[in-house]
Amino acid sequence: MKINQSSLLSHPYILLFISILSVSISSIMIKSSDTPTAVAGMYRLYISVIIMLPFVPWKTLRSSEMNKKDWSTVLLAGLFLGLHFLFWMESLVYTSVASSMVILSLQPLFVMIGSYFMFRERANILTILCLIAALIGSTIIAWGDIGVSREALIGDGLSLLGTIFVSAYMLAGQKVSRKIDANLYSVIVFFIGGSVMLVYSLLNNITLIEYESSDWTYFFLLAVIPTIFGQYIFNLLLKSIGATTVSVGIIGEPVLAIILAYVFLGETISISQFTGGMMTLFGMGMYFWAKSLNYAVVKNKMY
Repeated sequence: MKINQSSLLSHPYILLFISILSVSISSIMIKSSDTPTAVAGMYRLYISVIIMLPFVPWKTLRSSEMNKKDWSTVLLAGLFLGLHFLFWMESLVYTSVASSMVILSLQPLFVMIGSYFMFRERANILTILCLIAALIGSTIIAWGDIGVSREALIGDGLSLLGTIFVSAYMLAGQKVSRKIDANLYSVIVFFIGGSVMLVYSLLNNITLIEYESSDWTYFFLLAVIPTIFGQYIFNLLLKSIGATTVSVGIIGEPVLAIILAYVFLGETISISQFTGGMMTLFGMGMYFWAKSLNYAVVKNKMY
């Protein structure tokens, strides 16, 4: 796979790092707020849509190669995104940032399995070993939270459901990424995802408007930082590096989230979290090193 690189900031892996850092901040913001998670998620996505609308190239719809099946995939992707936010954001109410994030790091495993069945993408032994190392590191990070309480177990279950849905969301995005503009795709799935949480809020009689100015600032920041600079960039990268590589990068999110939780929330970093974090970063580093070798081989064959 060839990566077109016009500048350092447009390099896929630089963009991937920016997006991972951005989404890592979301768990800290969610933990710091008392607003209902469904409402926060809804406004997070709706505000993102409003901000992105002026940049959507609507003219591309005329030349689009999308068929009814592809549009159905886009609709499903939006549904999966909404369910992901609904379950994952709620998990942070019951369990710690570390525990919820480590379960989310199982995403590349689900995506890799899905990529094999959907796109016939085969992972080599080195890639699998790097992924295993990163996953073991993530498991070590959250080991201290296992069996802490019934609430923590509920939170872990919600996080697992959220992980399954975001994996499906990534795979759906990759399936249509070459047929639809990333801006247009993001606006559509963000709107549908926000609508999922709107329906949930209405069914549970959750108020939608009676919030303080600080809460609206929080909604806006959630839209700009982890959604536009996070989820949107993920969608942008699906076409160039694929869902599996994007998902492997997300394994680093628990490490960054733990560091941010230490700085902003005062959560302690245990020896197991530090050890697991280092192992996770090592596994990720080896994975991306292996991918860079593959890119170099492909590039050499082309010349």
